[in-house]
Amino acid sequence: MARKNGRTTIVDVARAAGTSVASASVALRGERGVSEKTRAHVLAVADRLGYRPDQRARLLREQKSRLLGVTFSVGQTFHAEVIEHLYRAADARGYGLVLSATTSSRSEPEAIDDLLRDRCETLVLVSPELGEEQLADLATRASVVTIGSDLRVDGVDSLRSHEHQGVADAVAHLVELGHTDIAYVDGGAMTMSSTRRAAYLDAMAEHGLDQRARVIPGRPTEESGVEVATRMLAGREQVPTAVLAHNDMIAIGLLLTLRGGGVAVPGDVSVVGYDDTKMAALASIQLTSVSQDAASLAAAAVERAILRTEGTVEPAEVVTPAQLVVRETTGPPRPPHDVS
Repeated sequence: MARKNGRTTIVDVARAAGTSVASASVALRGERGVSEKTRAHVLAVADRLGYRPDQRARLLREQKSRLLGVTFSVGQTFHAEVIEHLYRAADARGYGLVLSATTSSRSEPEAIDDLLRDRCETLVLVSPELGEEQLADLATRASVVTIGSDLRVDGVDSLRSHEHQGVADAVAHLVELGHTDIAYVDGGAMTMSSTRRAAYLDAMAEHGLDQRARVIPGRPTEESGVEVATRMLAGREQVPTAVLAHNDMIAIGLLLTLRGGGVAVPGDVSVVGYDDTKMAALASIQLTSVSQDAASLAAAAVERAILRTEGTVEPAEVVTPAQLVVRETTGPPRPPHDVS
């Protein structure tokens, strides 16, 4: 019988099969020590009960844990997609993941300390907000791989998309459509905010639009996009013909609020996000966005983490191409007019 929490244990299997826990364990592991008849019986019972081995417990019993510790922010959609791909890549290599989230009440150092206590072989930090000194100190205590950070610290593997290229492609796309009034909604203190902001300013200058560049303060949340759009609708923020946002979350909050206020997107305002999350591709959204290719970043991160765990390879910096995915939120600008 399964436990109350819904998980069938090896004790349940042994009881249902009428064997000892030790015999059931031997049978399930495929080791010598029980008859083939007993093994077949135990396997059949395990299958009927829906038994699944406790991967984490098994890994922790090994001399090497074969566990990769991962920190991420629960509030970031892109992080969730990276986690999904990390699971696939790690499972394919026989490794497990231990997740430790950062929240408004749980700091990144706290999340990292928990992973170190769990005997994780290597830490994979998704868009870490640690400073250089903190990251350098952590690298003396564990192998570290970062995803989505442009910090370069000795002893740390760094994997990120080409942010400047991604932003430049987005601005070029809008310019090719005829836009010259292109605003940028910033990500605040979020990792890569300064990099994407600088890339936007550089791209505007490359097109001779540096005098028209405008950075609108923001945060990496949908609420921030809603706030910016609300100010535009109320006439407290100048309405551009196109907006590039730090991430998809800002862009989607902006997009839905503008549409709800009667502004046509892309007729009145074109909107571009960054990260190309699953939300961006929804039929009701269809957001033009810059893809970081979460699957490639995750696969490369797992590969580097395992190399660091199993050998003595030198840390590396890996930069993957970004790709603009054009959907339905961008189009040519209309003649300037007041949409407030």
